Amino acid sequence: MADVYSFGSGKADGNAGMRDILGGKGADLAEMTNLGIPVPPGFTISARLCIAYVEQGELPASLRGEVAEAMARLESATGRRFGGGEKPLLVSVRSGAKISMPGMMDTILNLGLNDRTVRSLAAESQNPRFAYDSYRRFLQMYGNVVYGIKGLDDTGDPFEHALDQLKREREVERDIDLSASDLQSLAETFQGIVEQKTHHPFPEDPWDQLRDAIEAVFKSWNSRRAVDYRSVHRIPHDLGTAVNVMAMVFGNLGEDSGSGVAFTRDPSTGHARLYGEFLTNAQGEDVVAGIRDPEPISQMSTWMPGVHREFEGYCQTLERHYKDMQDVEFTIERGKLYMLQTRRGKRTALAAVRMAVDMVEEGLIDQRTALARVEPAQLDQLLHPTVDPAAELRVLTTGLPASPGAAVGKAVFDANRAAELATDGEAVILVRRETSPDDFHGMVAAQGILTSRGGMTSHAAVVARGMGKCCVAGARELEVDEASRQLQVNGTAVNEGDWLTLDGSTGRVILGKTKLVEPKPGGDFVKLMTWADEHRRLRVRTNADTPADAARAREFGAEGIGLCRTEHMFFEGDRIRSMREMILSETSDERRRALRTLLPMQRSDFVGIFRAMDGYPVTIRLLDPPLHEFLPREEDELRELAEAMNVPLDQLRRTVNALAESNPMLGHRGCRLGIAYPEITEMQARAIFEAACEASAGGAEVHVEVMVPLVAHVEELRQQAAIIRETADLVSAAREQPVDYLVGTMIEVPRACVTAEQIAEVAEFFSFGTNDLTQTTFGISRDDAGRFLPLYAESGVLPDDPFQTLDEDGVGALVEMAVSGGRKANPKLKIGICGEHGGDPRSVVFCHRAGLNYVSCSPFRVPIARLAAAQAALADA
Repeated sequence: MADVYSFGSGKADGNAGMRDILGGKGADLAEMTNLGIPVPPGFTISARLCIAYVEQGELPASLRGEVAEAMARLESATGRRFGGGEKPLLVSVRSGAKISMPGMMDTILNLGLNDRTVRSLAAESQNPRFAYDSYRRFLQMYGNVVYGIKGLDDTGDPFEHALDQLKREREVERDIDLSASDLQSLAETFQGIVEQKTHHPFPEDPWDQLRDAIEAVFKSWNSRRAVDYRSVHRIPHDLGTAVNVMAMVFGNLGEDSGSGVAFTRDPSTGHARLYGEFLTNAQGEDVVAGIRDPEPISQMSTWMPGVHREFEGYCQTLERHYKDMQDVEFTIERGKLYMLQTRRGKRTALAAVRMAVDMVEEGLIDQRTALARVEPAQLDQLLHPTVDPAAELRVLTTGLPASPGAAVGKAVFDANRAAELATDGEAVILVRRETSPDDFHGMVAAQGILTSRGGMTSHAAVVARGMGKCCVAGARELEVDEASRQLQVNGTAVNEGDWLTLDGSTGRVILGKTKLVEPKPGGDFVKLMTWADEHRRLRVRTNADTPADAARAREFGAEGIGLCRTEHMFFEGDRIRSMREMILSETSDERRRALRTLLPMQRSDFVGIFRAMDGYPVTIRLLDPPLHEFLPREEDELRELAEAMNVPLDQLRRTVNALAESNPMLGHRGCRLGIAYPEITEMQARAIFEAACEASAGGAEVHVEVMVPLVAHVEELRQQAAIIRETADLVSAAREQPVDYLVGTMIEVPRACVTAEQIAEVAEFFSFGTNDLTQTTFGISRDDAGRFLPLYAESGVLPDDPFQTLDEDGVGALVEMAVSGGRKANPKLKIGICGEHGGDPRSVVFCHRAGLNYVSCSPFRVPIARLAAAQAALADA
């Protein structure tokens, strides 16, 4: 089987369907060739070789011959010779994985230059400045990519230092203001840097350069930034990257040449307009590096109207062909346009939703495709806060609104520090002159990203949009001193640790912590969610403990409450004192007195929730945590409680100590509390049913589901259900009003899954508490797992954190066992999930397959679950 595939000059060995072999970039270059779009000729080395090279450390012997044959075809197509002659052939060497990973792997341009071919290039082009500009770029890229010179120590990039020094000596600010002789001198300096850092001269033989560049691209598959990117975006680590070798076309030949990056629609807003930037007399990396201020793509029509029209036509062709927004790179060489790349464009959630809806209305795609096109987790971006328009702001400066939303955090000036502080729970804003792929882990950790350089298609902008991070780029007034961990702007200094607010929708950089407001999704979002609801089978509820949470969840489309935690209500205001008095009571009568104080408080809470969820089911979990969680720990709190209860401090301290448990999560909690103190269950049930009657009398339609937690044995549920049903009968009789209710249990220990058939003889519904079920299945404490679970994911012990994405093989097998056993005993058994997994898209797909009736999640994750449920149903269809 061949490992090298040619493209360009109107003919390609591959097509867009060969992404496994050619990677995304290579497959799309072949496809553009087949569409008749001008692409510089070249060849792609199969991604199959990447994993083999990474594992074995060497290229196969057969590859040399295949590359030589492909290079011969490339020489024939271009009329140039690789390695010499009056018309030397120069190539770019680029990565290209099956799934796009923008900026995460390595690229080398102008390969084939040496001290001999640079003179030929200068003579042929009659432009020595262009030739030596290309040479110094190649030396720097090759030195950093192949030899890793930039990362050899903590002094930064010696090539950049040398360039900055030369500009200072020549008293110029821009690279393009350096003369040909300046650049020739700089190239010699760069060669000296390579020899100093590597202890051998820069390779003059282009074939050696090519071999080392191919190996470097393969190695970059396992660079830290690439591995981190794949982990964040859940891209498999065994795909590998292809290598694309393409004849160079030059945008830095003069004012009739240029390079640019564009999107066929606005990647921030989704508007159907060409969006991007370009630079005259520049190579592609200049556009994204922020060295010069790029021009908006619309200005190209003034500079070269014919080329602009041609470019617009190719963009329309590509979007219609792929039926999706495209991210394209192009170069203009002396008035001739070449398309260097097309790929599915990264986009914000706002843009993804708008594009999906617009493309349906344009007839480009159907509703099913639109629903599949938006990643459920992306919707989280639409539901995050923005800067409060009423807040008093001290705006330091305004940059480019590179990725929308708002973020508040402490300023930090390097990626490692950002990751370190975020691990400790700090909110941080990563501040850089410009970001590079090496900053990726810090960008993941940060709430937002701020750069003083770069444009709307810079590395910071593209990566932030892909992750849904707020980003302000190109804030030119900022003077960022990364070494001193400080920025200066208009006379104000911001040091590391000072608070900043970023407004990614306007580009404002604001000093201090600013109040943020909750977002309100627009009409396109509502339309997409309506389509999702038409296609999904799985219902979506919310976890909510207050009327405000319930109301917000209904706005997001929740169809009931799947988990209302009653214990959260006891921590409010003066309630905690009554709760503590109840816990510390020594007799049943004392407990009942304290519970009578708590009863009206609980009833009032439930009335508000029932009204907020008018017409939808509300699942209320009875008291679950260990009692010691409600007790005071500090001496002054103990003293205050002793005085309130009129008991000696020493006696109270002994009682508190006696309630302490060695392993409280497996101790006296859940249904065990109700069995030991049935009056607690009785009070909560009374509060629930009296609230249901009161809300119903006020016009609300109430459907109550009373959930008994931590049941491991059917007899536990039987005894608690008896108290609940007896209390319901008493309340209904006293109020002369029937109550619509169910009694069920939370399935959160393995024994309950194994004996689900027995438990279902009593239960009318199951709800899987997958947080605790994961803990008890793995034997892992959720509170302590952060110390080692990241290592498990990095080392491949576990594919994911099981507390974030459901472990289908273990926990999932228990869920399926319980579903099967429960429905065997009770075919009408209602089954849902109320752990945090209810809002995780992949876990929602599992719940759909397992036959659950609903998932329940936090209010802001309700839209995510709705879309994930629709995608699961469509996948079945």
